[in-house]
Amino acid sequence: MTTSTLHCVCTFSLLLLLAGCASEPVIRPSKPQPTDTGRLPTYVEPRPLVGIYANQAGVREFIQHMVHDYGFSEDYLNGLFSQANKLDSVLRLEVDPFVPPKPKYTGPPLPPSAPQKPKPTLGWSSYRKQFLDDAHINNGVIFWRQNAEALQRAAQTYHVDPEYIVGIIGVETYFGRNVGKTNTFDALSTLSFFTIRRAEYFTKELENFLLMTKEENLNPRSVIGSWAGALGLGQFMPKSFRKLAVDFNGDGKRDLWNSEDAIGSVAHYFSNSGWKFNQLVTTPINGDIDNEYIILGTDSGNQFWAIGSNFNCIKKYNSSNKYAMAVHQLGQSIKQRYLMMK
Repeated sequence: MTTSTLHCVCTFSLLLLLAGCASEPVIRPSKPQPTDTGRLPTYVEPRPLVGIYANQAGVREFIQHMVHDYGFSEDYLNGLFSQANKLDSVLRLEVDPFVPPKPKYTGPPLPPSAPQKPKPTLGWSSYRKQFLDDAHINNGVIFWRQNAEALQRAAQTYHVDPEYIVGIIGVETYFGRNVGKTNTFDALSTLSFFTIRRAEYFTKELENFLLMTKEENLNPRSVIGSWAGALGLGQFMPKSFRKLAVDFNGDGKRDLWNSEDAIGSVAHYFSNSGWKFNQLVTTPINGDIDNEYIILGTDSGNQFWAIGSNFNCIKKYNSSNKYAMAVHQLGQSIKQRYLMMK
């Protein structure tokens, strides 16, 4: 075979090989490529941290934690904290903000103690008046009418009695009228870095808040809530928002300022806490009994109430006996009036 013939054969073989390769399907990855985490290239210097938080203990350590553990940009966080405000109004509302927390017990396990009899929870009469009035009940009926479909669907989806969903929203925010007026980032930053007693708790909520805004594509500087960082009609703290808030209206967002999403999220919260549909919450009794009970101190003497697991489920939302009883009685009062007016 001559050199020219060999050259032709090789060229023909190469063309066949290329043609075969071109006929093979192109295999593309089934998962999208990871998105940019916002980290700055190592050669770019992040903007400096300035303002009232620049020299506050723990802020720089917190920023580095969010950068290294969650992929936030140091430049981005420096910018946020440089704009943040210390809210003296929040410090005035936090009970004993500068008292150190009690040291945690680190000794051997303590033997189980016998359950103690309940002590009266004082001030029930004045507390009850804040929520059990015609305005709350009538507005609760209006809220139920406007959201009847969502309440029915939440009850069916999560097996939670609808009157208790309404009761929570009524006690927490007066059916959305009092969702708070405080910048959430400023509030949580103030409580994290300018207090002592619950600083660890609020720092964790600040972490969850920043993760929440990243996940929900929100501007941290634009979120408004309570002075303590609670959000929406159901007043979820950021950790609870991330874990339990649901997109109940199917618009692709978890929006606790939307009544439908708030209803589904409160129902999900109760379901996750062990709610038992259509079972005992509480009932009045004449005195001491073998089952679990509470005592509420009123202006006219003590009231004794037997409680079921659902009462304790409400207390996972707020651990106060008065709070749980207010939710119960408001929810029941709204239900009765709603059914009478149908």
